[in-house]
Amino acid sequence: MHINKKYIVDERGNPKEVVILLEGYRKIEELLGLGLDDEALKQLRKARKVRESGNKDTPTSIWTQSDE
Repeated sequence: MHINKKYIVDERGNPKEVVILLEGYRKIEELLGLGLDDEALKQLRKARKVRESGNKDTPTSIWTQSDE
């Protein structure tokens, strides 16, 4: 993945800030999962628990079950 960026430097030429286009920022947001809604985060947490439990035969119905 390539992100176009521009470095802002101080008077000595040391990088201090980076400016990226909004399109690049949105790619980063998506990759990091920023801006996901509560339901998506809930499903990701559930998936992590299943993965960490070592259960490789979990039915796909787990993603539609309520946690109530």
